[in-house]
Amino acid sequence: MASNSSRLTPRQKMINLMYIVLTAMLALNVSSDVLDGFTQVHDGLNRTNSNVGLRNSAIYGQLGAFAEQNPDKGQAWLDKASDVRRATATLVAYVDSLKYEIVRRVDGKDADPDNIVNRDDLEAAAVVMLSPGNPRGTILRQRIDAYSDYVLSLLPDSTTRRTVGEALDTKAVTRRGTLTPQSWEESRFDQQPVVAAVTLLTKLQNDILYAEGEALSSLLSHVDAGDVRVNELNALVLPQSRMVMRGGKYSANILLAAVDTTARPLVFVEGKQLSNDRGLYEINTGSTGTFTYKGWLEVPHGDGTSTRHDFSSSYTVIEPMATVSATMMNVLYAGIENPVGISVPGVAMTDISATMTNGSLNRQGDHWVAKPATVGQDAVITVTATMDGRPVNVATTTFRVRKLPDPTPFIAFKDANGATDHYRGGRPFAKALLMQAQGLQAAIDDGLLDTPFNVLGFETVFFDSSGNAMPEVSDGANFSARQKQQFQRLSRGKRFYISRIRAVGPDGITRDLSPMEVIIN
Repeated sequence: MASNSSRLTPRQKMINLMYIVLTAMLALNVSSDVLDGFTQVHDGLNRTNSNVGLRNSAIYGQLGAFAEQNPDKGQAWLDKASDVRRATATLVAYVDSLKYEIVRRVDGKDADPDNIVNRDDLEAAAVVMLSPGNPRGTILRQRIDAYSDYVLSLLPDSTTRRTVGEALDTKAVTRRGTLTPQSWEESRFDQQPVVAAVTLLTKLQNDILYAEGEALSSLLSHVDAGDVRVNELNALVLPQSRMVMRGGKYSANILLAAVDTTARPLVFVEGKQLSNDRGLYEINTGSTGTFTYKGWLEVPHGDGTSTRHDFSSSYTVIEPMATVSATMMNVLYAGIENPVGISVPGVAMTDISATMTNGSLNRQGDHWVAKPATVGQDAVITVTATMDGRPVNVATTTFRVRKLPDPTPFIAFKDANGATDHYRGGRPFAKALLMQAQGLQAAIDDGLLDTPFNVLGFETVFFDSSGNAMPEVSDGANFSARQKQQFQRLSRGKRFYISRIRAVGPDGITRDLSPMEVIIN
């Protein structure tokens, strides 16, 4: 009775198990520095969300005051603003529930999204957001799309519509090196650490509050500005950027709501009058932290008098940060070109430079290619950005350099359609195709690394009628004449083995590959 050729040998089972364990260990290798960075960004976004929420409440309050003074003109706009506030609050609360659900999965019932204990867990976000039985990620995307359509219907300005639409965009993403687009939810929550997933959800809340603010501002612009200006004047501080990196510039417009262009106010900050009549306030930042400032606006009136309107605001300066990621895996492989993504928020790609130890790092358009040299020696990527005319070191990231995984040996042949195919053993193989084959090849062709290896040599082992093994040595990577003579004698159902396969890859390391069984059809 013939043996079951599809059953793995104990050795092959052990190899497969070791590969699975190694992959899991690599996936879990999340740097504590990266986790700390996500925590800092999450905290900063929470503060920003609070400030944006206060600004939106102020705009809503103006609509309420006008509606109270003039219900005929203002009530319709207030009702629309109330609908926007309810829709926003509902969506923000739903995102909060998702953050709690993700953190609770790793930290238990006492979980706190603002104080995550098991920050590096890579499964919780995917289980909560991508579960087939309860696809919360899909539901979230659908709710964001519905909210985006609703808010965009309230924005007549095309520039604002485009900005808000980009902030709430949930289109599928096609990653580098892949052909199939990945859904919005998979690109954000698959294999993400808990702290990263929670930070992404907090950033989403920031975008939702930003969209709410634009919608409320649009509704306010439709109200009779004269009535509001006569009855109530409010000083507003509108920063041009919600977060500033150390070394960058903080800019904010300080102005009156529904300002009269024929009587622009005088703006004083910390007792000093601004040098321009547009209310543009700028200050260079030199250290991190939250900073407050206050002042007042003097509004002249037609009778020669003026009124004073006080204001105060704050801004947060964060450390420069950059994103450096190996797009293939969590490590760099020696001897091959590893695609690396490098970006600095708020800085153009032309103003970013990077260097790497233990190898070379080259720019290819907006992308980078890292080629490490020595296995076992870390490669350190240093990113520098030019801000305000001077270089600033924004990130230093360390990667482990590994040798390439072992390739899989195969016999290349042409199928019935003339396309090249690979026979890897363990199943019947036509004798005619075997006789046409030149020899043995090897490659990593898993769709990720796709790296060819050079076969240095191998042996074929045949068995005579008495069960005696008859090894034959190859001619390098090609079948020798004696091996082909043995092929010619094989009949249907017979089998032989290819063993002692040696191959060398781009990393220059020679390795012995697992044997393969060839069954003649």
